Parts: sequence; structure tokens; C-alpha cells
Amino acid sequence: MIVNSYRGWYEAVAHAVMPPVMSQINDPKVAFAYLRPVCVLLTKEPTVTNVETLSEQLKDVHEGSLQQLQEYVLFPLRFVLKVTGGKKEKLVQAVAEAVSYVLERTCVQSWDTLHDLFSELCSCLCSPTDPGKPADTSEELRSAMLRCLNALLHAAYGDIVFKLYEPRMLPELGAAISLLLILGEKDKSRDIQAAALKCLQSLILHCDCTQEHVVPSSDERCSVGGTMASFLPGITKALARIITGDLRQGHAVTVRAIKVWSRSVGLVMEDSQLQSRQSCKTPSSDLGRIRQLVVQRTPDWVKGTVEKLCVLLKRIISCTSAHQHWRVRLEMVELADHLLATCGQSLKECVGPLLEALVGAINDDEPRVRERCEVALRDVSQRNQSGTASKNLTDVLSENLHSLATSLPRLMRTSDDQKKLFVLNVFLGYLKVLGPLVSVVLNSAAHLDRISKALMQVLELDVMDVRIVEERSYTDPIDGYSSSHDSYTAHTQRKHFLYFTDEKIFSVLMEICRTLGYYGNIYLLTDHLLDLYRQSSAYRKPAAMVLNEMVRGAAGIAVAAPANRLDGSEFQGRSASTEDLKATVVSILEEYTSLNNWHLKTVSEETDTDRQDQKLLSPFRLQSISSGDIISSTANSLQVIPSSSTSPATPSSISTLLQLNSNIWQLCIQLEGVACFAQALRRDFRPLLMTSLYPVLEKAGEDTLLVSQAALSAMMDISKACGYSSLKDLINDNSDYLLNDISVNLQRLSQHPQAPRVLTVMLAHSDCSLLPLIRDIVQDVLMALDLSYDHSAALFCSVLHALMKALARWFPPSCCRTSKSLSFRTSAKQEDFDICQFLLDYHKQKELAEGTGIEEDETEDLEVPPPPECEDADDAGGRDVKAELPSHLSITKDIMERCIHLLSDPSLRLRLKVLDVLEQCVYVLSEREDELLPMAHRCWPALLQRLTDDPLAVLRAFRVLCTLGETCGDFLRRRVSKEVLPKLSSSLARQAPVSAKAGPVYTHTLAYKLQLAVLQGLGSLCQRLNLSEADLDAVCEACLPYLSCRQPIRLQEACLSVFRHLIQVDPDTFWFTLNEIHCPSSYTPPHPDLQPLQLSGMGRPRDEYSDNVLKLLREEFGSDSLTHNKPVI
Repeated sequence: MIVNSYRGWYEAVAHAVMPPVMSQINDPKVAFAYLRPVCVLLTKEPTVTNVETLSEQLKDVHEGSLQQLQEYVLFPLRFVLKVTGGKKEKLVQAVAEAVSYVLERTCVQSWDTLHDLFSELCSCLCSPTDPGKPADTSEELRSAMLRCLNALLHAAYGDIVFKLYEPRMLPELGAAISLLLILGEKDKSRDIQAAALKCLQSLILHCDCTQEHVVPSSDERCSVGGTMASFLPGITKALARIITGDLRQGHAVTVRAIKVWSRSVGLVMEDSQLQSRQSCKTPSSDLGRIRQLVVQRTPDWVKGTVEKLCVLLKRIISCTSAHQHWRVRLEMVELADHLLATCGQSLKECVGPLLEALVGAINDDEPRVRERCEVALRDVSQRNQSGTASKNLTDVLSENLHSLATSLPRLMRTSDDQKKLFVLNVFLGYLKVLGPLVSVVLNSAAHLDRISKALMQVLELDVMDVRIVEERSYTDPIDGYSSSHDSYTAHTQRKHFLYFTDEKIFSVLMEICRTLGYYGNIYLLTDHLLDLYRQSSAYRKPAAMVLNEMVRGAAGIAVAAPANRLDGSEFQGRSASTEDLKATVVSILEEYTSLNNWHLKTVSEETDTDRQDQKLLSPFRLQSISSGDIISSTANSLQVIPSSSTSPATPSSISTLLQLNSNIWQLCIQLEGVACFAQALRRDFRPLLMTSLYPVLEKAGEDTLLVSQAALSAMMDISKACGYSSLKDLINDNSDYLLNDISVNLQRLSQHPQAPRVLTVMLAHSDCSLLPLIRDIVQDVLMALDLSYDHSAALFCSVLHALMKALARWFPPSCCRTSKSLSFRTSAKQEDFDICQFLLDYHKQKELAEGTGIEEDETEDLEVPPPPECEDADDAGGRDVKAELPSHLSITKDIMERCIHLLSDPSLRLRLKVLDVLEQCVYVLSEREDELLPMAHRCWPALLQRLTDDPLAVLRAFRVLCTLGETCGDFLRRRVSKEVLPKLSSSLARQAPVSAKAGPVYTHTLAYKLQLAVLQGLGSLCQRLNLSEADLDAVCEACLPYLSCRQPIRLQEACLSVFRHLIQVDPDTFWFTLNEIHCPSSYTPPHPDLQPLQLSGMGRPRDEYSDNVLKLLREEFGSDSLTHNKPVI
């Protein structure tokens, strides 16, 4: 009853005092009258409702009035905290929120208030049973209490805040710090962890919020630092555990922990404090037992603390410098910068790790981290400008670089990819920070040797992949690359390394090499690396990679150079001049292209070609192909050239798989190096093409796929770097001395067996302007074939094939031989539409056959007009004079003559090559029928024998036959009809049942490929030769089984193509043939006097041939399987 009456009185007073307009109360007296009832009520009834009522009314009071009523308002709230003892969580939470509101808008000017509130808030956070642990309360309550504690520390006004750090407060301060550390480390809520660490940050007077903070004087800062020194071990250890803890805690907690760690260490270990006498001041004896907690920052204490801090710092850097979140990496840069700026002298042992953290961030992916790091490094440089400090800093950096280079191989073997990437970024950062001083550091033999050996070990390649050796480049270079010279981009095989797989790691390593070349002494580095290159085969590939990128770096390619040096002066650019680069490139190229390093074995076993080449290159087996050496047969017609080594190969000399892979990669890297050198010198590389282009062309003709790809890629890079628009311009502009080298080397094939391959590559990437220059070389090759075709045929046949492919590309036939068949097809279609004329001609021929008609004399069509007089005059003067053939046709004819003799060679590989050459010869000669037909007549017997040869040879021979049919036309009709078609028809008929019953594996057999090739070419051959009806019937009978749906799909498609061609030749016959197999509809005569049309296929049920027959009828004749009773036209 009393409570209710009191509440009514309170409401009446509040209504009377509260102004009608919702404006804050500025008068403290009015505010007191407004707040007093609810404060009294809250003291009597500590409930959540009353606390919330007070909180709402506090919002109506101006901050100035609230400041004067601060202690009056806080009294009931503090009273509730004492009465409840933290048992009612909702009530305590409401009180904490109300206190936070008051403290955030007022200043605490009384030490007693600050001290009491500090103790009460810490008591609410502690467990009642175990004060050293946090209370088991809700997250909301803990969050409210931490917010209140943070507001209290911000509200402390003037000098009273520093009373917290007096020695007598050490026990209470230690309890609070311990409590906050436990919450920051072990609480399950990220928000609670971050709030606890924020309170701890405020407690050490290094809050980073936007509010105004107390700025301590130097003495006050020293006093706070001395007090916090007692807690520094616990703070740093606990925070280190948080920083290096589970990533699931989130980056915000980690960032806050790093900030508190750096500010705590910076506060206690600050140079200015440790240099003052106050840091070693003896504590007062009045403290009693508290005196034992006071730490005197003596030199011994500093030394021991620095050692422990260094251990923690290294652990923190290793866990955070490569952190996934950029804010954590940014805070690590802030930590390093702060400690180097404030504790550079006291933390001397930590300077190395701190610089490592900075230089590791200079290559960070995040621009904000990089920019902050650059600023920090610039500040470090400026702080070390005076006296010998700069030298000391350089010494520290160089020592760190040497130490890192020493441990780099171990770290690359044992760390994960993320750690490896960070370590390499640190290595690169040291080089960038040192800048031009790198050349000074590398003058130390120890540094140079350690850095180079580290790169050698890290860049060790994995050469275990067997596919590297097995991949062969069987594709002709003309087929593969000539069609897109300007847009060609060679596929580069990805390198596999022993100690890393991430491509980013390789990129950083290459940037390290370029940076060394950019800042270092190019001559010193080149000489040292070439010594390593020669020293061991294990170092050869890594040394070549380093040399390649080093030259690019010396030329300033792909190097991010800072604007200023470490000493603050402006950087003037790269140190290596063009002359220095050119001299360096020449020395490296000489080493790369030397006999031992360029002509490496890349094949695991001898092929037929290898054996042929070995015969050719064996001692006393090789003749000169110079025409000047050809003398009479009675004399010594061969110029004997002994080989360079006559010792027989032993089994122990056969290269192992690893050695072959190693050789392949070495050649690829050296080819990449030639391209790098061209990019470095640009147009100044052109004079060096006289010695470097020929070796690159040698490797472009290699059978090993990786080597040929690397060489072609190098050719493209060289062409672009030297200012050529395409490979064709590169070859043509340098063809004079290239062909001279080829001509000379062809005469000494024992020393230069790659000369034919160089000519092959030149032909693949040049144009017809090269033809006048190579005529003599071609004649030399042909002469060599005439004198010893059994030894040199295989070696030169690929060259002849490349030559013919080039001639076919340079001089395409001017007229198309298929025009006859096209005109025949057109006329046949026209006759289909001219039915009246067809019936008249049929009636006329029938009368003539019966003897009732009269045959008209068409002598007028046989009259030939007399030739003009001018032609008679020309014939009289030059009847026996034959026009000279163009050079390309003359060469083609000479090559075709040799092919005729080589078609019967015992070597299958050679016969296949000759057939390829012969096909191109036929194509090139097709524009001169008077030259082609005699040659076709001469090669026919040998070609006919190849149609009964090995299946591989049959495939190639049939392709040549199709080309002959396309170009020679009627000339081959009788020969094909009599000698070829019976064999092909019987072969197709014999294999049809086999392929119909075979499974999917059959498509990989040679028999299947032979069937497919014959079917794909047979139709066009029949159409071009305009064969007789009997021959067409034989072809039709042989191909009909392949219309079965049981045949492999591709054989069915090829058979359909045969019938499409046959229909173009004789549509009526094959319409009838197809309808005899399956007739999709019945045909009704248009007049009753005409007899009904009866076909064998009418009414026949669907069978295995129906689908393909219907497809042909629809496509070629427009028949519809759903149309019935179709009238016959």
C-alpha cells in the first residue's frame, strides 16, 4: 500500500517537473528534481523496470547537468550491484548499461569513485567462488560489463587515472589484467574476446578510438611503464597464444591482440624510459609485501626480457606474416614499425625479426599493406641516417639476408607452400630494401656463394616424368605452324620442381633473380653462375634459369624498382649498360651453344632414323655432297670424312631416363635463355643472330616435343624482340648466312648432323623468295641421294618432304582439276529436268537400233577451223624447242624421279616418307599436265605394288592414288579399273563381315583404319575418273554391306559418302539400286495405260540397311518414307 502511494507521488512529481516539449534538461536543480524520485525508488526496489526507467530519464538530462549529478545518479546503481552481488543477471546487465551511459557522457573526477567502480566492475566479472576466473554468466552480461569498464577508463579525468598505476594498486590491477586476458583468450564469443582486449588496450593508455584521451607526460609514461613491467611477461605470453591460436577466432581478435602486444612492449621497453634513472628507482619500503611485485627495469632485467620477447616475436611473425587476411598482415607492419621506432635500442636482438616482418610485406598482394610497409621502411631509413647508423642497418640487412639464404633450402623442404611463399617474399624484400647496396653485399664471397647455392638448391627440377621423353613431335612443322605465323603462341611445358608446386613461388623466385641482376654487378654474377654451371650437372639447369632471368633484370624487364635508395637518395636506374649486357650475353651464349651443352641426347632408344643416321655418319661411310667432288667412277668418287669419335658405344654409355629428361629440360631452359637475351638487347641482338639463330633452328627441328616447342617459342620471341613482324621476315632477312652454314655443314655431316633439320625449319617458315637461294643446296641433296641412297635417303627424305610442302604452299596450282566433275554434275542435274528431250533422244536411239530411223550426218561439228597463219609461223620457227620449266616444277620433277626409285626400298619408314613426298609432287605438278602424266605413268608400277604392301603403306599409297585421280583424271581410268578396283573391292567385301561383328576395340586396329581410308577416298576417286557402269556396279556391290547399322559408325558415314559420289555420277542407276534394297513408298502411274512400277524393295520390312538407305533417298532424291501412293513422273 505504501509502495503504491509512493509510486503515485513519483508520477505526479515527474509530470509536474517534465517540460511539455521533449528537450534535454539543462538546469541541474530541475534535473535533480526530475531524477530524484526514480533514484529513491531504485534504492528501495532494485528491479529491472526501475533501472530501465532511470535509463530512459537519463536521456532527458543534458550532459552538463548529468556531470554535476554523476555521483548522485551512480549511487543507486552501485548500491544495486552491491546488494545483488551479481546473482540477478538481467538486473546487473541493466545496471551496467545505465552506468555505461552515464560514464560515456561524464568525467570521473574523484579517485574514490574511479577506484570503487573499477573494483565493483571487476568483481562482477569474476567468479564468486574463484576470483581468478571469469564468472559463468551470459554473453550479454559480460559484454555490458566490459563496455562499462572501458567507459570508466575513458571517463577518468586528469591525474586521477594515473593513480591506478601506483605500486599500491598492483594487486587489483594485476587481477583485472589477468581477468581480461582470460576473457580475450578463452571466451567462446569473438565479440567478448575483442571487447576484453579493447579494455586491456585502454588500460595501458593506448586506446585507438576516436574519443579524447589523457596524454601522459614523460614522467607519467615512465611511471605507467614501470607498473606495467610487472605484468609484461603474462601479457605478452597470453597475447602470443591468442595471436598464434585458432584461425576460427577471426581476424578482428587477432588484429586487436597484435595491437595490444606491440603497445604493451612499446610502453615497457621504450628507449627513452629505460635511459632515464626513474626506471631503476627503488620502491618505497611502505609498500610491504606489495614491494615484491614491483619490477625494477635494470639492464639485467632488460636483457633477460628481450631474450624472451625475441622468442615470442619470432613465433608471432611466423604465424601472422603470411596470414590469409590482409588486416592481420597490416597490423604486423604496424607492430614492426612501432617497436623499431620506440624500442630500437632496447630490442636490438629483435631488430632482425622486425625487419624481416617489414621486408616480407613489401611484396604483399594487398596495396594498402605494401604502401604502409614502404612508409615504415622509409622511416627506418631516415632514423638511421645520422652517424654510423646507416652502416649498421645495412649490416643487419646483409646479415639477415645471409642467414635467410643459409636456411632457405631447409625451409623450402620442410615448410608448406604458404610459408615458402612468405620466406621468398622476405628474401626479395631484403634485396629491394638494400637496392643498389646489393652489389656491395655481393662483393662478399660468403654472401655471393650462399645466395647462389641457395637458389641452385631451391630451383632443382623434378625430372622423373617419363612423358617428357615419350612426347614426340611427329607433326610436320609446316602443318603445325605455317598457317598462323603471326598469331602463334607456343605451348610452354610447366616445370616441375622438387621442393614446391605453387606457381606463385616460382614467380617470386624469378623476380628474385631479376632483382639480383638489376642491382648487382652483372659481370660478377655472370662469372660466378657460369662457374657453377660448369662445376656440376646438378647446378646446370638452375644456374641457367638464374642467368636467364638475371639478364632480363639487368635490362630492367619486369623489375619493380623503388624511387629512392635505402639512404634516401634518388635511384638513377639500372647499373648495367647496353655494352655490359651485350658482353654478358655473348659469354653466356658461347657456353650454352658449346658442343657439350647444346648437342645433348634426348631419345631413349634408336629408331629406324637413328640407325640410318648412324650408318650415314659412321667412319668412312660419308661422302661429300658437293657437286665439285663428283668425278669419274674409275677414280675415288667419295670424299672420305672420318667421324670425330670412332670408339664403339658401350651399354654403359646409354643414357638413363633421368639423364634424358635432364637433357631435355636443359635444352629448353637454354632456348628460353636465348629468347630472354633477345628481349634484353632488343634490336641490338640482331648482330648476334649470326651465331645464335642457327642453333635455335636446329632445335626447332627436334623430334622431342618439348625441345621443338621451346625452340619455336624462342624464335617467336626473338622475332618480336628484334623488330621483325613475323618468323618469315626473321628467316628471310637472315637466310644468306643461314644457308651458307647449311651448305658448309651438309658437307661435314659427321660433325653437323642437324643441318637437314635447319633447312626443314627454314622451309616451314619462309616464302618463295627463298627458292633461288636453295636451288644449289637441293641439287646437292639430290646428288647425295643418287650416290648413296641406301645410307642417306632416310636422313634427307624429311627435308625433301618439307621442301615439297613448301612448294605446294608457295605455288598452288592455278587451275582446279575437279572442274570437269563439277560441270558433269551440273549437266546431269540439267538433264534430269529436261525430260522431253530425254524421251525424244530415247525414241530416236530406239528407231536407229531397230533400223527404222535415219542417222543424221553431223560433219559440220567435226570441222576444225584452220589455225591462224601466225601460229604456223611460230611453229615453223620453234617447233622443236620446248619451253623451260619454272624452277619449282623442275625441282619437283627431279624429286619425283628419285621417289620412283625409292618406292621399293626395304625400309617401311622410308617408303612411307617417299609416299608423302610423292603426294606433294603430284599436287605441285598438276598445273602442267604434259609433265605430270609421263611421271604418273612411270611411278604407276611401283605405286601399284604399295597397294599390296604393309597396311601402313597401303594407307599412304591409296592417298597418293586419290591425289593422282584428282589431278590426272581420265588418264588413270583404265589402269584403276583394271588393276586397282578389283583389289579394293575384294578387300572391302572380305572385311565387311569382320567389322560388322567386331566390338568397340576394333576401331583401334589397323584393318579398321584401312577400311575407313578406302571408303573415304573411293567415292571421290570414282567420280573423278568417270568410271564405267561395270566398275561402278563392282564398287556398289563392295560398299553395300557397309550400309548396315551393325557396322561401326564412321564406316557407315564413309560408305554414305561413297554413295553420294556415285549418285552424282549416275543418279538413275543408284536410285534404282537403293530402292531395290528398301523402297519407302509405292509409285502410282500417272495414266491407266502405263503399267504399275514394281520394285524389289516395296513392302519389305525394315532391316539393318533401311535407315541408311532412307537417309540417302531423302538427301539425294527428296524421298519421304511417310509418303505412299506417290505418282510416278
